[in-house]
Amino acid sequence: MSENNTLTAIAGITVGHYTDATAQTGCTVIVLPEPSIVSGEIRGAAPATREYGLLSSGMTVEQANALVITGGSAFGLASADGVMAELEAQGRGFTTTTAVVPIVPAAALYDLGVGPAHVRPTARDGAHAFRVASNAPVQQGLVGAGTGATCGKWRGEKIPGGIGSAAVRIGDATVAALVAVNALGDVFSLEGTPLTGGPAIAEPLAVAPATNQNTTLGVLATDAALTRDQLSRLLVRAHDAYGACLRPAHTSFDGDMCFAVSTGTQSGELHNLAEAAFEAVGRAIANAIVASRL
Repeated sequence: MSENNTLTAIAGITVGHYTDATAQTGCTVIVLPEPSIVSGEIRGAAPATREYGLLSSGMTVEQANALVITGGSAFGLASADGVMAELEAQGRGFTTTTAVVPIVPAAALYDLGVGPAHVRPTARDGAHAFRVASNAPVQQGLVGAGTGATCGKWRGEKIPGGIGSAAVRIGDATVAALVAVNALGDVFSLEGTPLTGGPAIAEPLAVAPATNQNTTLGVLATDAALTRDQLSRLLVRAHDAYGACLRPAHTSFDGDMCFAVSTGTQSGELHNLAEAAFEAVGRAIANAIVASRL
Protein backbone atom coordinates (compact mmCIF):
# COMPACT_ATOMS: atom_id res chain seq x y z
CA MET A 1 0.00 0.00 0.00
CA SER A 2 1.41 3.42 -0.94
CA GLU A 3 2.07 5.99 1.76
CA ASN A 4 -0.64 8.57 2.39
CA ASN A 5 0.91 11.97 1.76
CA THR A 6 -2.31 13.98 2.03
CA LEU A 7 -4.31 15.67 4.79
CA THR A 8 -5.76 12.35 5.95
CA ALA A 9 -2.26 11.28 7.01
CA ILE A 10 -3.26 13.01 10.26
CA ALA A 11 -4.93 10.26 12.29
CA GLY A 12 -8.63 10.85 12.84
CA ILE A 13 -9.12 13.39 10.05
CA THR A 14 -11.44 12.36 7.22
CA VAL A 15 -12.21 14.26 4.02
CA GLY A 16 -15.18 14.11 1.68
CA HIS A 17 -16.03 15.96 -1.53
CA TYR A 18 -19.25 16.91 -3.26
CA THR A 19 -18.56 17.61 -6.94
CA ASP A 20 -20.93 19.04 -9.55
CA ALA A 21 -18.83 18.70 -12.72
CA THR A 22 -21.64 20.10 -14.90
CA ALA A 23 -22.12 23.31 -12.93
CA GLN A 24 -18.40 23.36 -12.07
CA THR A 25 -18.77 23.87 -8.35
CA GLY A 26 -18.64 21.80 -5.18
CA CYS A 27 -17.64 21.64 -1.55
CA THR A 28 -15.19 19.76 0.63
CA VAL A 29 -15.76 18.71 4.24
CA ILE A 30 -12.94 18.00 6.67
CA VAL A 31 -14.24 16.02 9.65
CA LEU A 32 -12.05 16.41 12.73
CA PRO A 33 -11.24 14.07 15.61
CA GLU A 34 -12.08 15.22 19.11
CA PRO A 35 -10.59 17.18 20.70
CA SER A 36 -9.12 19.37 17.95
CA ILE A 37 -7.89 22.91 18.54
CA VAL A 38 -8.69 25.14 15.55
CA SER A 39 -7.48 28.56 14.43
CA GLY A 40 -7.47 30.54 11.20
CA GLU A 41 -6.03 33.56 9.44
CA ILE A 42 -7.33 35.72 6.59
CA ARG A 43 -4.94 37.85 4.54
CA GLY A 44 -7.00 38.50 1.43
CA ALA A 45 -9.32 41.50 1.43
CA ALA A 46 -12.48 39.79 0.13
CA PRO A 47 -13.28 36.77 2.35
CA ALA A 48 -16.56 34.86 2.68
CA THR A 49 -16.66 32.95 5.96
CA ARG A 50 -18.86 31.44 8.64
CA GLU A 51 -17.98 31.04 12.35
CA TYR A 52 -14.62 32.69 11.67
CA GLY A 53 -14.95 34.91 14.75
CA LEU A 54 -14.64 32.01 17.17
CA LEU A 55 -11.21 31.10 15.76
CA SER A 56 -9.59 34.14 17.39
CA SER A 57 -7.49 34.01 20.54
CA GLY A 58 -9.51 34.30 23.77
CA MET A 59 -12.76 32.84 22.43
CA THR A 60 -14.73 30.48 24.70
CA VAL A 61 -14.84 27.64 22.17
CA GLU A 62 -11.45 26.56 20.81
CA GLN A 63 -12.50 23.29 19.20
CA ALA A 64 -14.40 22.41 16.04
CA ASN A 65 -16.11 19.26 14.80
CA ALA A 66 -15.61 19.87 11.09
CA LEU A 67 -14.44 22.45 8.58
CA VAL A 68 -16.04 23.28 5.24
CA ILE A 69 -14.42 24.87 2.21
CA THR A 70 -16.80 25.50 -0.64
CA GLY A 71 -17.43 27.05 -4.00
CA GLY A 72 -20.43 29.24 -4.69
CA SER A 73 -19.11 32.40 -3.04
CA ALA A 74 -21.07 33.37 0.09
CA PHE A 75 -24.08 31.36 -1.16
CA GLY A 76 -22.01 28.19 -0.78
CA LEU A 77 -21.65 28.71 2.96
CA ALA A 78 -25.10 27.08 3.19
CA SER A 79 -23.34 23.75 2.69
CA ALA A 80 -22.21 23.98 6.33
CA ASP A 81 -25.89 23.67 7.38
CA GLY A 82 -25.92 20.11 6.09
CA VAL A 83 -22.73 19.27 7.95
CA MET A 84 -24.21 20.67 11.17
CA ALA A 85 -27.32 18.54 10.72
CA GLU A 86 -25.25 15.37 10.24
CA LEU A 87 -23.15 16.13 13.32
CA GLU A 88 -26.23 16.94 15.38
CA ALA A 89 -27.70 13.56 14.46
CA GLN A 90 -24.53 11.98 15.86
CA GLY A 91 -24.75 14.01 19.07
CA ARG A 92 -21.48 15.82 18.30
CA GLY A 93 -20.89 19.45 19.14
CA PHE A 94 -20.52 21.98 21.92
CA THR A 95 -22.79 21.07 24.82
CA THR A 96 -25.01 23.86 26.11
CA THR A 97 -27.77 23.65 28.73
CA THR A 98 -30.43 22.95 26.11
CA ALA A 99 -28.73 21.58 22.99
CA VAL A 100 -25.57 20.22 21.45
CA VAL A 101 -24.33 22.75 18.87
CA PRO A 102 -21.92 21.46 16.20
CA ILE A 103 -19.02 23.83 15.53
CA VAL A 104 -18.39 24.04 11.77
CA PRO A 105 -16.28 26.98 10.56
CA ALA A 106 -16.53 27.45 6.80
CA ALA A 107 -15.00 29.53 4.02
CA ALA A 108 -16.04 30.05 0.40
CA LEU A 109 -14.27 30.82 -2.86
CA TYR A 110 -15.76 32.55 -5.89
CA ASP A 111 -16.49 30.24 -8.84
CA LEU A 112 -19.79 31.78 -10.02
CA GLY A 113 -18.19 32.97 -13.24
CA VAL A 114 -17.12 29.47 -14.32
CA GLY A 115 -20.37 27.48 -14.38
CA PRO A 116 -23.98 28.71 -14.12
CA ALA A 117 -24.02 31.32 -11.35
CA HIS A 118 -27.38 30.16 -9.96
CA VAL A 119 -26.01 26.72 -9.06
CA ARG A 120 -23.95 26.58 -5.88
CA PRO A 121 -23.41 24.09 -3.06
CA THR A 122 -26.36 23.56 -0.73
CA ALA A 123 -26.95 22.01 2.69
CA ARG A 124 -27.75 18.72 0.95
CA ASP A 125 -24.41 18.82 -0.83
CA GLY A 126 -22.56 19.52 2.40
CA ALA A 127 -24.31 16.58 4.04
CA HIS A 128 -23.28 14.35 1.13
CA ALA A 129 -19.63 15.38 1.46
CA PHE A 130 -19.79 14.66 5.20
CA ARG A 131 -21.28 11.21 4.67
CA VAL A 132 -18.65 10.14 2.12
CA ALA A 133 -15.71 11.50 4.15
CA SER A 134 -13.00 8.87 4.66
CA ASN A 135 -9.39 8.52 5.75
CA ALA A 136 -8.32 7.43 2.25
CA PRO A 137 -5.75 9.64 0.49
CA VAL A 138 -7.52 12.85 -0.52
CA GLN A 139 -8.75 12.95 -4.10
CA GLN A 140 -7.07 15.90 -5.81
CA GLY A 141 -7.69 18.02 -8.88
CA LEU A 142 -11.00 19.46 -10.09
CA VAL A 143 -13.10 18.04 -7.27
CA GLY A 144 -14.99 19.36 -4.27
CA ALA A 145 -14.37 23.01 -3.52
CA GLY A 146 -11.78 23.06 -6.28
CA THR A 147 -14.13 21.96 -9.08
CA GLY A 148 -14.55 25.46 -10.53
CA ALA A 149 -11.34 26.94 -9.15
CA THR A 150 -9.14 28.84 -11.60
CA CYS A 151 -5.97 30.95 -11.58
CA GLY A 152 -3.96 33.24 -13.86
CA LYS A 153 -6.85 35.68 -13.97
CA TRP A 154 -4.62 38.70 -13.53
CA ARG A 155 -3.41 37.99 -17.09
CA GLY A 156 -6.95 37.60 -18.42
CA GLU A 157 -6.90 33.78 -18.32
CA LYS A 158 -8.81 31.17 -16.33
CA ILE A 159 -6.46 28.22 -15.88
CA PRO A 160 -7.85 25.27 -13.88
CA GLY A 161 -6.74 25.39 -10.25
CA GLY A 162 -8.36 22.64 -8.20
CA ILE A 163 -7.59 20.99 -4.87
CA GLY A 164 -4.19 19.70 -3.81
CA SER A 165 -2.92 18.07 -0.64
CA ALA A 166 0.44 17.14 0.86
CA ALA A 167 1.95 15.90 4.13
CA VAL A 168 5.39 16.39 5.69
CA ARG A 169 6.89 14.26 8.44
CA ILE A 170 8.95 16.16 11.04
CA GLY A 171 10.32 14.00 13.87
CA ASP A 172 7.42 12.20 15.54
CA ALA A 173 4.86 14.62 14.14
CA THR A 174 3.17 15.13 10.80
CA VAL A 175 2.04 18.41 9.25
CA ALA A 176 -0.38 18.20 6.34
CA ALA A 177 -2.31 20.61 4.15
CA LEU A 178 -5.22 20.74 1.73
CA VAL A 179 -5.56 23.80 -0.53
CA ALA A 180 -8.22 24.86 -3.03
CA VAL A 181 -6.31 27.06 -5.50
CA ASN A 182 -8.52 29.81 -6.90
CA ALA A 183 -5.97 32.58 -7.28
CA LEU A 184 -5.98 35.89 -9.07
CA GLY A 185 -2.30 35.25 -9.75
CA ASP A 186 -0.19 32.54 -11.36
CA VAL A 187 1.08 29.45 -9.57
CA PHE A 188 4.69 28.45 -8.95
CA SER A 189 6.31 25.57 -7.10
CA LEU A 190 8.28 26.28 -3.93
CA GLU A 191 11.40 25.99 -6.06
CA GLY A 192 10.08 28.73 -8.37
CA THR A 193 9.05 26.53 -11.30
CA PRO A 194 6.15 28.19 -13.18
CA LEU A 195 3.11 25.91 -13.27
CA THR A 196 0.61 28.15 -15.03
CA GLY A 197 2.85 30.47 -17.03
CA GLY A 198 3.26 34.13 -16.24
CA PRO A 199 6.35 36.01 -15.07
CA ALA A 200 8.13 35.17 -11.82
CA ILE A 201 7.94 38.83 -10.82
CA ALA A 202 4.53 40.40 -11.17
CA GLU A 203 4.21 42.84 -14.06
CA PRO A 204 1.50 45.48 -14.58
CA LEU A 205 -1.92 43.86 -14.94
CA ALA A 206 -2.86 43.00 -18.52
CA VAL A 207 -6.54 43.57 -17.76
CA ALA A 208 -8.45 45.05 -14.86
CA PRO A 209 -9.31 42.05 -12.63
CA ALA A 210 -12.94 41.29 -11.93
CA THR A 211 -13.59 42.22 -8.32
CA ASN A 212 -13.82 39.44 -5.71
CA GLN A 213 -13.73 36.50 -8.13
CA ASN A 214 -10.86 34.61 -6.57
CA THR A 215 -9.83 33.31 -3.09
CA THR A 216 -7.51 30.44 -2.21
CA LEU A 217 -8.62 28.36 0.78
CA GLY A 218 -6.40 26.11 2.88
CA VAL A 219 -6.62 23.68 5.76
CA LEU A 220 -3.40 23.01 7.65
CA ALA A 221 -3.32 20.24 10.27
CA THR A 222 -0.81 18.63 12.59
CA ASP A 223 -0.92 15.79 15.07
CA ALA A 224 1.44 17.76 17.33
CA ALA A 225 -0.04 19.16 20.53
CA LEU A 226 -0.27 22.92 19.99
CA THR A 227 -2.25 25.74 21.56
CA ARG A 228 -4.31 28.14 19.49
CA ASP A 229 -1.61 30.79 19.84
CA GLN A 230 1.05 28.32 18.71
CA LEU A 231 -1.05 27.42 15.68
CA SER A 232 -0.85 31.08 14.69
CA ARG A 233 2.89 30.64 14.08
CA LEU A 234 2.17 27.81 11.64
CA LEU A 235 -0.39 30.02 9.90
CA VAL A 236 2.25 32.70 9.33
CA ARG A 237 4.37 30.20 7.40
CA ALA A 238 1.31 28.81 5.61
CA HIS A 239 0.58 32.26 4.24
CA ASP A 240 4.27 32.68 3.41
CA ALA A 241 3.80 29.63 1.15
CA TYR A 242 0.81 31.36 -0.45
CA GLY A 243 3.07 34.33 -1.17
CA ALA A 244 5.83 32.14 -2.60
CA CYS A 245 3.55 30.04 -4.81
CA LEU A 246 0.75 32.44 -5.79
CA ARG A 247 1.99 35.55 -7.54
CA PRO A 248 0.39 37.88 -6.68
CA ALA A 249 -1.36 36.67 -3.52
CA HIS A 250 -3.41 38.31 -0.75
CA THR A 251 -4.78 41.00 -3.04
CA SER A 252 -7.85 43.20 -2.77
CA PHE A 253 -9.56 40.71 -5.11
CA ASP A 254 -8.79 37.56 -3.06
CA GLY A 255 -10.24 36.28 0.20
CA ASP A 256 -7.15 34.16 0.82
CA MET A 257 -7.42 32.35 4.14
CA CYS A 258 -6.18 29.24 5.92
CA PHE A 259 -7.53 27.18 8.80
CA ALA A 260 -5.13 25.43 11.20
CA VAL A 261 -5.87 22.36 13.31
CA SER A 262 -4.02 20.57 16.10
CA THR A 263 -5.20 17.08 16.99
CA GLY A 264 -2.69 17.05 19.85
CA THR A 265 -1.27 13.54 20.10
CA GLN A 266 2.44 14.01 19.27
CA SER A 267 5.28 16.29 20.35
CA GLY A 268 7.17 18.67 18.08
CA GLU A 269 9.30 21.80 18.18
CA LEU A 270 7.21 24.79 17.13
CA HIS A 271 9.59 26.34 14.60
CA ASN A 272 10.31 23.02 12.93
CA LEU A 273 6.56 22.45 12.65
CA ALA A 274 6.17 25.92 11.12
CA GLU A 275 8.75 25.10 8.45
CA ALA A 276 6.95 21.85 7.74
CA ALA A 277 3.75 23.88 7.37
CA PHE A 278 5.43 26.08 4.75
CA GLU A 279 6.48 23.00 2.78
CA ALA A 280 3.15 21.16 3.13
CA VAL A 281 1.11 24.15 1.93
CA GLY A 282 3.49 24.86 -0.95
CA ARG A 283 3.46 21.22 -2.09
CA ALA A 284 -0.35 21.10 -1.81
CA ILE A 285 -0.68 24.18 -4.03
CA ALA A 286 1.58 22.65 -6.69
CA ASN A 287 -0.22 19.29 -6.45
CA ALA A 288 -3.55 21.00 -7.16
CA ILE A 289 -2.31 22.33 -10.49
CA VAL A 290 -0.67 19.07 -11.49
CA ALA A 291 -3.73 17.00 -10.54
CA SER A 292 -6.14 19.34 -12.36
CA ARG A 293 -4.40 18.44 -15.63
CA LEU A 294 -4.71 14.66 -15.22
